[in-house]
Amino acid sequence: MYTIKNDIENTIIIKKSKFITFIYNINTINEANDILNNLKNKYNDSTHICYAYIIDNKEKYFDDGEPTGTAGLPILNVLKKNNLYNILAVVVRYFGGIKLGANGLTRAYSNSVNDTLKLTTLSLLEEVYLIEL
Repeated sequence: MYTIKNDIENTIIIKKSKFITFIYNINTINEANDILNNLKNKYNDSTHICYAYIIDNKEKYFDDGEPTGTAGLPILNVLKKNNLYNILAVVVRYFGGIKLGANGLTRAYSNSVNDTLKLTTLSLLEEVYLIEL
């Protein structure tokens, strides 16, 4: 299991649509919700704010109006493929006027998370137990 050492942000443009990707190291669902609320307030003029997280073996993804399974699920799949835990990935999209289609959206969201992960260092998570006597 891995997580990221530092929170990271990256922007890519695909067919005039802007995809701003944020990846956070988180420990609780409440922390994820706080970050999501802050991003929703900051980017309230965006077209979509899609995300996925894995925390304590709990997974969630959200497409935010994109066709079902074309945004949140591809984000989650990238996190799983990289064996990441305690992680939140959010992609803010500003529509550029050119429709990408279902396959194009899936690739765009996957690529934006993959490209952002390349900019950070992964750190190994080790499972430990605290035993008090």
